[in-house]
Amino acid sequence: TNRGYGGALQTIFATARRLGVEELVIIDADGQHNPAEIPGLLAALREGNDVVIGSRFLDGNGKAVPAYRKVGMKVLDVATAFAGKGLSITDSQSGFRAYGRRAIDVIHLNGSGMSAGSEILIQASDHRLKVAEVPIRVRYDIEGTSSENPVSHGVGVLMNIVRLISLRRPLVFFGIPGALFTGLGIAAEIYTFSEYYRTAQFHYIVFTGGFSMLILGLLLATVGIILYSLAQLMQGSPVAGKGTEKGEQGSSH
Repeated sequence: TNRGYGGALQTIFATARRLGVEELVIIDADGQHNPAEIPGLLAALREGNDVVIGSRFLDGNGKAVPAYRKVGMKVLDVATAFAGKGLSITDSQSGFRAYGRRAIDVIHLNGSGMSAGSEILIQASDHRLKVAEVPIRVRYDIEGTSSENPVSHGVGVLMNIVRLISLRRPLVFFGIPGALFTGLGIAAEIYTFSEYYRTAQFHYIVFTGGFSMLILGLLLATVGIILYSLAQLMQGSPVAGKGTEKGEQGSSH
C-alpha cells in the first residue's frame, strides 16, 4: 500500500537500522536529481557530519527554481528552523540527502506526509546531530514529476510543520497569542466601564468583544500550559525511551 512520502521514509530508515547500514543516501525518484552528485554528499558526510542535504540554493544554483517555489520554500525553511533548535538550513525541503549511522539510529518519523523532511531536521536538532549542506542542481524541465498542485502541497506541509510547532513549543504557540488576546480583552473591558462611568453610556459591542477576547486568551494560555506540562512529563518519562528501545530490538530479530 502507498503510505505516502513519510511512510516510505519510515520504511527506509527501519530497513537501514535492521541491516546495520553505515551510510544512507535518499534521492527523489522523479528524475530531478542527478545521481552523479551522490559522491559529493558522501564526501561531506565522511567529514564528520551526521546529515548532509543537497541544497538547491547554494552557489547560486537557485536561479533555476521558479520564483513562487522560492517564496514557498523560504517560508517552510523559516517554519522548520523555528520548530527546531539552532537550525540554519537553506533548503529544508530537499529530498536529496545523506545520513550517517548516528542519524539512522536516532531518527524515528511519526508523520506519513510530505512534511517528513522537516520532521527529520527537527529530530536531528533535538539529538544535536551535525547537519551540513552541499550545492546540487535540480531539473525543473521534466514533465509529470508530481501530480499534486505545488501550492496546495506547500500549504499542507506548512500546516504539518505548524502542528509540530504547536506540540513542541506550546507556550510560544499558544501562550503569546493567549497573552495578547487577554491583554486586549482587559483593555476593552476597562475602556467600556470607564466610558460608562464617564458618560453613562454602555458600549455593548466593545464589552462583548472584549469579554470574548478575554475568554479566548485565557483558554489559549491554559492550553499552552497544559501541553507544555504534558511535553515535559513525556520527555522525562523513562517508559517512552524503553518502549522505543524494545521496539527497535523487536524489529531487528
